[in-house]
Amino acid sequence: METLKISAQMREHEGVKGVLSKIRAMKQVPAVVYGIDKKPLSIVLTLKDLATIQKSGSNVLVELDLGGKKELSIVKEVQYHVVTDMPIHVDFLRISMDKPIETVVPVVLTGECIFAKTNGDIVDHTLREVSIKSLPGDIPHNITVDVTNLDLEHHVTVGDLVAPKGVTILGDPERMVVHVMIPKDETPVAAPAATDAAAAAAEPELSATKGKKDEEGAAAPAAGAKAPAAGKAAPGAAPAAAKAPAKK
Repeated sequence: METLKISAQMREHEGVKGVLSKIRAMKQVPAVVYGIDKKPLSIVLTLKDLATIQKSGSNVLVELDLGGKKELSIVKEVQYHVVTDMPIHVDFLRISMDKPIETVVPVVLTGECIFAKTNGDIVDHTLREVSIKSLPGDIPHNITVDVTNLDLEHHVTVGDLVAPKGVTILGDPERMVVHVMIPKDETPVAAPAATDAAAAAAEPELSATKGKKDEEGAAAPAAGAKAPAAGKAAPGAAPAAAKAPAKK
């Protein structure tokens, strides 16, 4: 693996208020070097040199030159400002070329899934990085997975990953890395139009006497209408029979 040589400086006035802000204003970034049972070192490097390290890929070996003192390391973590997204601190982990270390590498998909392309399915890449253990010189840039022949009946787990020589892949071997999934149809389905029978059934039931004519053909009085006064015929009713004269 390639080793980058970066010049850095020991950080002075550590713990003094405002020092870190001044360092960042000068387009530099504070950092710390730790590990291998040695005393941590507070250092400073330029943003330009940090960008060079990051462009070289994950787990690149970095030889820090601290005024003639060399520290072989890898970048363990970079912290960023929550608003500006600028690097504000870097952790470097010391390494020894003859001692294995644990780190994380990306999982990269290669090839084009024929099944997904033919059927309009989706290749779901669920695990983007995996933990490994190896000597520093054997750390790969990534672990690759060929998805060309992937289909609905097959998937790739951590246990299926093929590690380069000298590399041990860590983690749950049953954990899913990539699989093919059928996309969900999110198109809303229109409700079927109501039939005449269904529409009729949905109407409120009418009163059995509403609008119904009686046996003589007269319309039934509307609900709430007053009954005709005694001695008076209802409109449209036949005249009442005349009373017979009283006997003397």
